[in-house]
Amino acid sequence: MLRLGRREFAPHERVIMAIVNRTPDSFYDRGATFHDEPALARVERAVAEGAAIIDIGGVKAGPGEEVTAEEEARRTVGFVAEVRRRFPDVVISVDTWRHEVAEAVCEAGADVLNDAWGGVDPRLAEVAARYGAGLVCTHAGGARPRTRPHRVTYDDVMADILDVTVGLAERAVALGVPRESVMIDPGHDFGKNTRHSLEATRRLGEMVDTGWPVLVSLSNKDFVGETLDRPVKERVVGTLATTAVSAWLGAQVYRVHEVAETRQVLDMVSAIAGEREPAVARRGLA
Repeated sequence: MLRLGRREFAPHERVIMAIVNRTPDSFYDRGATFHDEPALARVERAVAEGAAIIDIGGVKAGPGEEVTAEEEARRTVGFVAEVRRRFPDVVISVDTWRHEVAEAVCEAGADVLNDAWGGVDPRLAEVAARYGAGLVCTHAGGARPRTRPHRVTYDDVMADILDVTVGLAERAVALGVPRESVMIDPGHDFGKNTRHSLEATRRLGEMVDTGWPVLVSLSNKDFVGETLDRPVKERVVGTLATTAVSAWLGAQVYRVHEVAETRQVLDMVSAIAGEREPAVARRGLA
């Protein structure tokens, strides 16, 4: 059982985490939700379309203008508080690697800390433990925050992913983070080239076999773009194909931009797997 905030999710329940970027320069939406009202409208729409988790980020993942911890907090803390006020039952996640920001957003009502940079700040897990918050433990290949991989190599990329993510998860539990609130993430694109990310997807079942809930962040990423030779705005089909494969292999949480489309893909996979009934059943009955 995965327990996040007020919500519990059964092992075969496929969960959507909707991305809400509080940045003026995000790679995909180019600042569309930087200001409060469009960001709150995005949250409302995502929840209506089937997202159980809202993931709020104050710093884009890639290189760019420096964002201090103070500025990151300014972009996220008040917004977390407002989302909590308006949507008391939604699970609120914050994408940060800084313990100072983690502390502030947990005070404001965040339920999950999404550490996309692989424990670069070891105190972040301590914050999660202190607040009883969930934690995403990600493989970033040792990359520093906001850097791109350069000629990165692995003897066995999945072995490295397992070693890092399971190690981070076990450390978090030892610190006091609730075991049922810890997820592991292979970190597509983070510290990896396209072939690494494809292999991580192909071998995702090895992560699922660890028993930790697996989160995947696939949405419109570079490995999809390079595989299909498509720019950012033309990667939805490739993303959804990768989502279907990941769902079949057992991933549980999906961090996405396109909520409605992802919900259909996940529901279809669940039905094929015999874990969900069709929404209607008329064919052949008349």
